[in-house]
Amino acid sequence: MTNTKYIFVTGGVTSSLGKGIIAASLAKLLQSQGYRVTIQKLDPYINVDPGTLNPYEHGECYVTEDGAETDLDLGHYERFLNVPTSQANNVTTGRIYQSVIQKERRGEFLGKTVQVVPHITDEIKHRVQLLGKSGDYDIVITEIGGTVGDIESLPYIEAVRQLRWDLGENNGIVIHLTLVPYLSAAGELKTKPTQHSVKTLMESGIQADILVCRTEHHLPKDLKRKLALFCNVTEGSVIQSIDASTIYDVPNLMLEEGLDKVVLEKLDLKSTKPDITRWNEFLSRHKNPKTEVTIGLIGKYVELQDSYKSILEAFIHSGAANEVKVKIESIHSEYLNSDNIEVKLSHLDGVLVAPGFGERGIEGKIDAVKFVRENNIPFLGICLGMQMAVIEYARNVLKIENADSTEMNPDTTSAVIDLMEEQKSITDKGGTMRLGAWACDLKLGSKVRDIYKEETIKERHRHRYEFNSNYKDQLEEAGMIATGLNPDTGLVEIVEVINHPWFVGVQYHPEYKSTVANPHPLFVAFVAAALKYKSKQKGASVAQN
Repeated sequence: MTNTKYIFVTGGVTSSLGKGIIAASLAKLLQSQGYRVTIQKLDPYINVDPGTLNPYEHGECYVTEDGAETDLDLGHYERFLNVPTSQANNVTTGRIYQSVIQKERRGEFLGKTVQVVPHITDEIKHRVQLLGKSGDYDIVITEIGGTVGDIESLPYIEAVRQLRWDLGENNGIVIHLTLVPYLSAAGELKTKPTQHSVKTLMESGIQADILVCRTEHHLPKDLKRKLALFCNVTEGSVIQSIDASTIYDVPNLMLEEGLDKVVLEKLDLKSTKPDITRWNEFLSRHKNPKTEVTIGLIGKYVELQDSYKSILEAFIHSGAANEVKVKIESIHSEYLNSDNIEVKLSHLDGVLVAPGFGERGIEGKIDAVKFVRENNIPFLGICLGMQMAVIEYARNVLKIENADSTEMNPDTTSAVIDLMEEQKSITDKGGTMRLGAWACDLKLGSKVRDIYKEETIKERHRHRYEFNSNYKDQLEEAGMIATGLNPDTGLVEIVEVINHPWFVGVQYHPEYKSTVANPHPLFVAFVAAALKYKSKQKGASVAQN
């Protein structure tokens, strides 16, 4: 027996049903009743982590405090729960197999034939229970990536089957997320995909305890009864998950459906009324803004919104904090140049130059930085965006024409951005960047010191290249000040332009730490600056007329 309870969330028929949001919403409701909850994601792909994946393949790579490169769903978990995740919260097939093979090489299996069952499934079970055995959590929710029936998901499903048997009654339950499509030609909802999905799950030896049915239309009572009968669950265990206008509505929708109650009942735990007052205060501000600002998001992967998921969510949090709707205008840096820059950017209230890797679209980012700097438009540069700001300033203010980064131009003689010394001997790309939370001392009197209201902060990193400190004095004399330094290495973490109303570049990723309960102060201040700029421009326009 175990003191920790386990919830497994599986998905059927089709992917992208929103298992991560359902898991996060359920966790929020359980947390709001006093339970200590965490969520983990099991990803069936063979990559060791998402760090080497193109954002177009898998969306953004989310980074935890302890430096794990993880699935973007962990961002949802943190934003909903306001509790940090770690390396243990994301497991991939690549990592499972890597661990088992290393054990085999060390001789830990005593000459046994290494097989999927029991060795791979045992490793999965071990990883699932790591968080539960820490003593920090009452409930662990495990989201199984992919869909039931996928070849790559089978070891995870088998591990769940074994775990339910190992854990004993009332200690582990399975929530199965399925699709109930609406056929407009027939004018009806169809239950067959759900029935088929549940049957596939049962063929693997698992009976779902709860069905969460994604749907565009309300499920009538007789349809829920039909699903319960044919899928062998109680009628109260058929939960409707109707499309919502925002993911932040989902906890309330699940509360209305009683998902938390039925879960706690099946886990033999006490159910009380969730206290989500603060959550609903945020939701009210988010849905009832007093005004609007338009922020340009300049990046290389703007075709896929998930590439910048944490940034977009941070704007939702900071917009609500300012009672402002933040309208995001995605701008592809590859198509930006000095000829169209004014048309593309002049109407914006603020510009964020996004993170990224490689040389594609770099000159467009530099042109954008130059335009907003010269026109006093609020600017926030993140990671590569900060580096582009340094290059732009070196080129156009210091007049170092060939100022560049060795990432884009390895032969540059003026590397204002350069590869970190310890990175120069590294050949493996995966998991070898500067990752996780690093300290940063904030300069007294700086904008960021006023924003954070702290002397030292810790922010999450994901990069190889750094501000070259050999150029620090020259840049500072010209008005670009290093206002944040790592106390151990002296590396520059933050730059500000002093003769600009709001111009901040940060080497780290502030978006990773923004949550519903704690919107990131940098984003809150940036949105406030955009609102101030808009009001000023509006005032100037009225005065001219």
